[in-house]
Amino acid sequence: MVTLLRKIFIKNYDKVNDPKVREKHGLLASIGGIFTNIVLFVIKLIIGIFAGSMAIISDAINNLTDLISCVVSLFGFKLANKPADEDHPYGHERLEYITGMIVSFIIIAVGILLCYTSVKSLINKEIDPTFTIASFIVLGVAIVGKILLGLFYNGIGNAINSVSIKASRQDSFNDAISTTVVLIATIIKFFIPSLWWLDPALSIAISLFILYSGIKLVGETVSPLIGLTPDSEFVQSITKEVLSNKEVLGVHDVICHSYGPSKIFMTLHVEVDGYANIMEIHDVIDNIEMSIGKKFGVEITIHMDPIDTKNEEIPIIRKQISEVLSKIDKRITFHDLRLVSGPTHTNVLFDVVIPVSLKINIDYLHNLIKENVKVSNKKYNFIIKNDTNYTC
Repeated sequence: MVTLLRKIFIKNYDKVNDPKVREKHGLLASIGGIFTNIVLFVIKLIIGIFAGSMAIISDAINNLTDLISCVVSLFGFKLANKPADEDHPYGHERLEYITGMIVSFIIIAVGILLCYTSVKSLINKEIDPTFTIASFIVLGVAIVGKILLGLFYNGIGNAINSVSIKASRQDSFNDAISTTVVLIATIIKFFIPSLWWLDPALSIAISLFILYSGIKLVGETVSPLIGLTPDSEFVQSITKEVLSNKEVLGVHDVICHSYGPSKIFMTLHVEVDGYANIMEIHDVIDNIEMSIGKKFGVEITIHMDPIDTKNEEIPIIRKQISEVLSKIDKRITFHDLRLVSGPTHTNVLFDVVIPVSLKINIDYLHNLIKENVKVSNKKYNFIIKNDTNYTC
């Protein structure tokens, strides 16, 4: 159903890396959310006021916050699609995250207000709801509506990999759960009227749930602004594509920056035969950059590292270093192994990559390598650079 709606309302709907197509997906999701939440808010508010139920009114206000979220997201997608300018050369796509943050603060504020009102009602015993069959029907329809809206968000959010739409998806499913709780409580209250405290108590629970959702959403929107680890499957797919070229002997130092969901910049180093024709290799690298950019929608820059493929010592030393590192932790890797021979000694240069989560004494690691890497009786001077993996 979601795919059908995308086909109907979005031209070239499958070209999700196109910023304009992405914007139209965001607009479609926002408009669908606005319409659904307006209907649910109005109906729930009327029934809540008529029945005198603080829980139903709280649930209606929860739909109002969702409506506000959709409106903010609507403007967010429009602003995020603004082209780059002199002050913002990477574009404005991160505004999508900022609008999500604004929505999260609105949700938190509403949650605090609802909690205060509900606690006051519980203390003063102000609420004495009178539920009807219409209340049950409205809440049942609301549950179905929120589930369908969540599935709608899910389809669009996955299609364009949108953090804000995926957050809205989760919020819709959360709303379905909270409304289900309200429905169960109204049924209990209908048969046991003496439980006067159930309605305001449930309203407090819903307000706390709204607060939790808002705080969680803050984390989800702030993280991309600070800088998240890129999607591992995405990075691995690009790395595999680069390695598929026979001229590429290895890939390392992959760095991926995101300035928005579809504005991705990547740099990486490739190892090439140091004895190959540099002009031919450069042409190969240019073609790889163009191919990767077109296929994955990234701005990629590739640096060439020449490898000495004729030195017979290098494979032996490479194997010895690998054995030392694997005994410590298989996640430790190294690259850019080079030998520079002189009259008195040979410099062994390479970069070692240690996972951030691995706590290890660097001096111990370096000494262990120096003690176990030997070829005949040559004197080696190790120059080891500690590198960082930014993609895992």
